[in-house]
Order: sequence, then structure tokens, then C-alpha cells
Amino acid sequence: MPKKTTTKKVAKKAAKKTAAKKTATKKATPKVAKKATKKVAKKTPKKAAKKVTKKTTKKAAAKAAATPTHEEISYAAFLNFMNRMENGIPGDEIGDWLAAVASKMEQ
Repeated sequence: MPKKTTTKKVAKKAAKKTAAKKTATKKATPKVAKKATKKVAKKTPKKAAKKVTKKTTKKAAAKAAATPTHEEISYAAFLNFMNRMENGIPGDEIGDWLAAVASKMEQ
């Protein structure tokens, strides 16, 4: 008979451990899920912001490269003026400037 009581005690301890593990798992699962959700929630806006920033930076760089500076237009207008004077073509500084802007925007 002593074996039966020992077996019962062992079975009860095992049942308690299993029950304790199940409740611990049940309690831990929501915590783990919350942590995972928070991590995803934190990463998602950051990733989206990085993508937007990259796109904006690329667009701004392309636009900056496409937009001529005042100095570039001024120099091109001067060259237009010099060409006009050398060839005796009538015109004025506004026409030289507009032609410079048009030629710089094409590039």
C-alpha cells in the first residue's frame, strides 16, 4: 500500500505543476502579445517615416538638381547678351534672361 500513496502524491504534484504551468502560460501569453504589439506599433510609424523621408529627399534632390540657381541663369543671360552683341542681333536684357531660363530648364 505505501506505493499507492506515493504514486498518488506524485500524481497530485505532477497535476499541480501542469496546472501551474498552464496558468503561467495563460498569464504570460497576453503580456507577450502586448509587448509584440507595442514593438510592431513602434516600428511601423518609424518605417513609414523613413520611407517618406527617403522619397521626399530623393524628390527634393531631383528638384534641386533640375532647378537652376540664380547665378547659373545670370551667367547664361550674360552669354546670351555677348552672343547677341557679337552677331549684331537686336534684343534686350529681358529677352536674354528669358532665353537663359528656358535653356537652363531644358537641361
